[in-house]
Amino acid sequence: MKLTTDQLAAMIPTNPDVEGWCAELNKALDKYDITSARRIAGFISQCAHESRDFTALEENLNYSEDRLKTIYGPRYFGEGKRNAAEYARNPEKIANYVYMDENRSKGGALGNTQPGDGWRFRGRGLKQLTGRSNYERFAKDYGMSAEEAAEWLDTKEGALASALWFWATNKLNAIADTGDIRALTKKINGGDIGLADREQRFSIAFEALTGEILPRSQITETIRLGSRGDAVKRVQRKLGLASDGVFGPATEKAVKAWQEANGLTVDGIVGPKSLEKMLA
Repeated sequence: MKLTTDQLAAMIPTNPDVEGWCAELNKALDKYDITSARRIAGFISQCAHESRDFTALEENLNYSEDRLKTIYGPRYFGEGKRNAAEYARNPEKIANYVYMDENRSKGGALGNTQPGDGWRFRGRGLKQLTGRSNYERFAKDYGMSAEEAAEWLDTKEGALASALWFWATNKLNAIADTGDIRALTKKINGGDIGLADREQRFSIAFEALTGEILPRSQITETIRLGSRGDAVKRVQRKLGLASDGVFGPATEKAVKAWQEANGLTVDGIVGPKSLEKMLA
């Protein structure tokens, strides 16, 4: 199955170079046996979520002082640690602190042991390959050094190759075949961050490829008081609320009113069936 530019444009609508990406994808997907509608939709939808429609090929580390404290917390910028103000808006300095093995737990080691490795091997590519160890494993399969791979990842071909390598290494074709987007997401990012968006992107991609509209039965998320994330934002927009992504008392009250109006159990909890009905 070959992609057309119209199909890909539906999957990455904000990308300014759909034609260029389409050419790269059509050259590479067959090599990794990503040839069915489910596999293509699974791969592109996950990459599109991770890279903002294939536009963010390098990790953005241009964080403010407050954002640094939020993302990296007390482990890096808490009491007795570094002063976040001295790192704010300095991506290279940030990477060479938080990504160096000497500042990480044993389980979180990235293989960054040489000066400058944190910045040199920051997240790149459609899947944000990060750390010297991962770069070396990827580079070995392509007969190059980690440093050469770092340069290649700044190109369309390299950015795509790194994502395909990750996909193949983790045997994701088999999961894509099942259509289980939650399982696919968990394998890719270790949790279900952005699950609602990934599910929606998959449905759009599958429809673009086949003309078939998938039922929203793939929605498996449950949100309630205290939940955060994309699904909460979508529910808030549907209910006419400010979409801050935080399921607080106001959102709970609005959900209960919606449930009552729709003849559902009024508990303020939006499970898979309610979420499917609300977002249909």
